[in-house]
Amino acid sequence: MPSDPHRPEQDAWEDDAYVVDTRRSRQRQPGGASRAGEVRDERSTSNADDDTYVVDTRRQRPRAERRLAGDGGPGEGHTPPPGPPRRRRVRKGRAILLVAVLLILAWLAFMVWVPFNAWNNVARVDNIPGGSRPTDTTGYNYLLVGSDSREGLTKAQRKEYATGNAEGKRTDTIMLVHVSESGGKPVLVSIPRDSYVPIPGYGSNKINAAFSFGGAKLLTQTVEQVTGIHVDGYLEIGLGGFANMVDALDGVNICVPRNMKDKKAGIDLKKGCQVLGGKDALGYVRSRYEDPLGDIGRANRQRQFLAAVMKKAATPATVLIPWRYKGFADGVASGINVGEGTGMMDAVRILQAMRSVSNDEGLSLTVPIETMSLPTRNAGVAVKWNTDQAKALFRALKDDQPLTTPPAGTNIHQ
Repeated sequence: MPSDPHRPEQDAWEDDAYVVDTRRSRQRQPGGASRAGEVRDERSTSNADDDTYVVDTRRQRPRAERRLAGDGGPGEGHTPPPGPPRRRRVRKGRAILLVAVLLILAWLAFMVWVPFNAWNNVARVDNIPGGSRPTDTTGYNYLLVGSDSREGLTKAQRKEYATGNAEGKRTDTIMLVHVSESGGKPVLVSIPRDSYVPIPGYGSNKINAAFSFGGAKLLTQTVEQVTGIHVDGYLEIGLGGFANMVDALDGVNICVPRNMKDKKAGIDLKKGCQVLGGKDALGYVRSRYEDPLGDIGRANRQRQFLAAVMKKAATPATVLIPWRYKGFADGVASGINVGEGTGMMDAVRILQAMRSVSNDEGLSLTVPIETMSLPTRNAGVAVKWNTDQAKALFRALKDDQPLTTPPAGTNIHQ
């Protein structure tokens, strides 16, 4: 078959194809040879042949190969714009990113909403004393009280927790929480509930009697007068609050210093580090009669317990699990009372101070004691402070002096 002069050399591989020419052959011209069967290029065909056509049966190279060869038509040699599949992938990636951002924002909103919602459900008590009060100085000082009130506990819970059915309120825990503004460590000072002190309007008595006589207001007034420190806020935790906090955290880790069996507190614990649930944790902080240190020993265990609670509450297992985080916040809110002048930031400072103590970044102290067996006419055996050393401690807190080492005679628990 004659070669086509218009075909490029790189098309030689198509020589095994053929062309069927269906055009009508021209009449033989006189004096000349017939031109029938002669293959012409379609572009050189005369107008007389317009009613003819050519069927080209040559194999066609793949489109991509032709494009690389330079005969791909307009825009040859350029990569075509991305097709629909790539656009779908881009849209899908953006959708996933948008969902992830929305989930993060929702989680952050939840983390903020939970404490605010819990705070709005906290009960309020009037603890602000009337009359003259100590001057408010730098630093923050808060009164943290553990009450033995059975309020909010069902009969089944009173039986389970071995709380009995006593009416009224008494204090199992009295702590002064100091948050420094001058760079000092946070300080938790336990005030033994049997401390023998003057109570405004009632003479001298054990300090927990102030709570029984006049509630939060009289207790605050008593603490301010015997320490000389202005109390900036008040937070009270009931028995139910203790148990609810622990149960919401699925227990707290406590190192029990010795075998402890106390029917009145409802516990039978073995020596060693272990996870205590709400019932045993509550009994652990309430137990008094089996402790050789009496009220001082109980105060030590109460600080240990609060530090353990804050340590567990700050773990990712609590903060990052929504139902546990909300359960802890609701559990705390259901079992605490706060003073009328106590704001949410005050509560945050108290919790942060307890957390610092749990991480060995704060000081945990007891008021300096002269004797734990002071005989009295009206209150039985009481605790007498070491007056000079106690005054030195309270003066340092009042003046917001950084306490790297506590005053002499202070019982330290770090």
